[in-house]
Amino acid sequence: MKRAGYRKALITGSSSGLGQEYARQLAQSGTHLILVARRRERLELLASQLSSSSGVTAEVFQADLSQDEEIEKVALKIRQTPDLDLLINNAGFGGHGKFHLEETGEAERMIKVHVLATTILTRAALPSMIAGRWGAIINVASVAAFSPLSGAMYSSTKAFEVMFSENLQSELYETGLKVQALCPGLTRTEFHQVAGIKVEAIPGIAWMKAEDVVRISLRALSGHKVIIIPGMKNKLVASFLRCPLTFGLAHWGSRQKKIRQIADGHLR
Repeated sequence: MKRAGYRKALITGSSSGLGQEYARQLAQSGTHLILVARRRERLELLASQLSSSSGVTAEVFQADLSQDEEIEKVALKIRQTPDLDLLINNAGFGGHGKFHLEETGEAERMIKVHVLATTILTRAALPSMIAGRWGAIINVASVAAFSPLSGAMYSSTKAFEVMFSENLQSELYETGLKVQALCPGLTRTEFHQVAGIKVEAIPGIAWMKAEDVVRISLRALSGHKVIIIPGMKNKLVASFLRCPLTFGLAHWGSRQKKIRQIADGHLR
């Protein structure tokens, strides 16, 4: 039987950006929330605002998904929440430099947040969803998943999220569950400032609003597409990077010194 909406959602990385916007839009639709992020103060403020404005229950769950024991803590919470029918794996961060020069463990933390946490939390959520033949997983990836210019670790971990989502949806085809890989491009959140990207150097026309990206993502759950690329500009970029006729050109360009200098310049 088709339901009107989702009863309860757990959103990682919900203290800011797309995660926060998912929380707002879902609360407006009456979905109860479990808000997961590192910054408790932000979570508590958001939870209070959403409970007051929308009347939903918004539970705060502080966790750092770059730590193995914290991932397991969130997975246990998921397993103990049988009415959870929407999981949004949104937590993530961008890289600050070249892979071969990085010595701070950033690559390993990125794998834990983007790959390991996504895998473990999804597996924890599936049994009750499958039993109820209802539920959805949204993995927030990026158009960078298709790009040879977005950093060795960032692009590759986001590519994992895309392929994981596609293959998992095929595996779950007869269960009634939905799996989505959201692949936004430049979106106005604090993500890019934290990543060290010089946002002032990027034309305003290249950006999308967080509320528009999330609205497109949630509406797409009513369909059957797995890879959701919001915005015509982002669709064109992804098509250029994926099309067999232009794939070689994109990768040739990624090896040219001037083009790499321009891309690297946005990270300084």
